[in-house]
Amino acid sequence: MAITKYEPSCPIGGTLNVFAGRWKPEILWHLKDEKMRFNQLQKSIGAVSQKMLTQQLRELERDGLVKRTQYPEIPPRVEYECTDLAKSLEPIFEVLVQWHDKYGDEVRQAQQRYDNQ
Repeated sequence: MAITKYEPSCPIGGTLNVFAGRWKPEILWHLKDEKMRFNQLQKSIGAVSQKMLTQQLRELERDGLVKRTQYPEIPPRVEYECTDLAKSLEPIFEVLVQWHDKYGDEVRQAQQRYDNQ
């Protein structure tokens, strides 16, 4: 599979490119404290399709944020977990949670005003 190389114009873009994506933050959030199997992770997230979850997990694995372990069992068992590199993002996620707690309602109100125009 060919990967298109993205060259960010600033350090923030480069950082966000690693963990931003429709489902990547939620995947990392659910894996932060425990290993999970694919179906368990998909149920925890909810609305993500199998195809999209697979794609996002592969990208996170490629970037070194998620470790995939396949056990030689029948039926095969695969578990996903955060790497130490992913765990280094926890302070960033904590700040994002704090921002959401402080400004989430304001953002929703702005969205509602915009949508009602």
